[in-house]
Amino acid sequence: MPPMHHRLFGLAALLALAGASFCSHAQQRNPDQMMGQTVLDQPAGSYRVERFVVGSPDGQRQWRVNLLVPGKAANAPSPVLYALDGNAAAMVLDRPMLDELAASPAPPVLVLIGYDNERRIDSAQRTRDYTAWIDRADDERGTRQVVGGGAFAFQEVIERQIKPEVARRANVDTRRQALWGHSLGGLFVLSSLYTRPAAFQQYVAASPSLWWSQGAPLGDLEKQFIENRAGQPAQLWVMLGGDERSGNRGVRDMANPRVVAHLRRIGGAAPDAAHALSDRLGALPGLQVQYREFPGLGHGPMLPASFKATLSALYGISDRSGEAATP
Repeated sequence: MPPMHHRLFGLAALLALAGASFCSHAQQRNPDQMMGQTVLDQPAGSYRVERFVVGSPDGQRQWRVNLLVPGKAANAPSPVLYALDGNAAAMVLDRPMLDELAASPAPPVLVLIGYDNERRIDSAQRTRDYTAWIDRADDERGTRQVVGGGAFAFQEVIERQIKPEVARRANVDTRRQALWGHSLGGLFVLSSLYTRPAAFQQYVAASPSLWWSQGAPLGDLEKQFIENRAGQPAQLWVMLGGDERSGNRGVRDMANPRVVAHLRRIGGAAPDAAHALSDRLGALPGLQVQYREFPGLGHGPMLPASFKATLSALYGISDRSGEAATP
């Protein structure tokens, strides 16, 4: 089947599935959900919490960084995990997780990069910062939107502002740096790997939004990375929900124009594109690729599940990814 016909067929299947699933208890992600109380407000004694804010060069944007540092001084520099959507990641953490991390042989420093507000997810800002490609698509009103394209500028913020401040506050091992992101954050992880493969040693792309900009992430940047791969050692985890790969989007309110517009956009890539991507990248020299699928999980629940799974895979704590997500 030609690629365009495949995409149209996939979109039609998604729309039909979502329409058939609609019922009175339809639920959508709440874009206005606030953080509420998290472990950052009452941290475990095993970790101390520090907070700082960095701004964009033009003074128009601010990122809030919550830094969790093991309370017990280590004899050697600590591995460090940089997590996008830091406000949402903070809602996943709890004291038992932090206590177990602190008791591990090499307790990591956790760097939660969010926005300087109380929103769990700041959709508008992350859309700009996490995407290396500009997207032109119609919104729910049929109005053409031109959004995204800020990933390279955000990479500079991480490298030139956030990392130096983290190093000033904590003793981190620059040879053991990891980057985790979900959805558009997972897309940022991939574009960072493609363009700055030495910035981190471990990359975790959870449910990457490969459909963005009509599937542009499956184009030139990936091809250039594959063609120019020089064997720079790195590890990549690609994580995907089983329901995502099967195309099961669950219960959707098809009377909501915003939902219909979103389903139209995600037709830019096949549901199993992330699995196929992991196969392609896994053939490259020096790049260790691990693909993990989470049976029965859709896109939203993959945020907490993948973050918990990352802490387990990287630092050896119990795998809590099967636990219920934070409401």
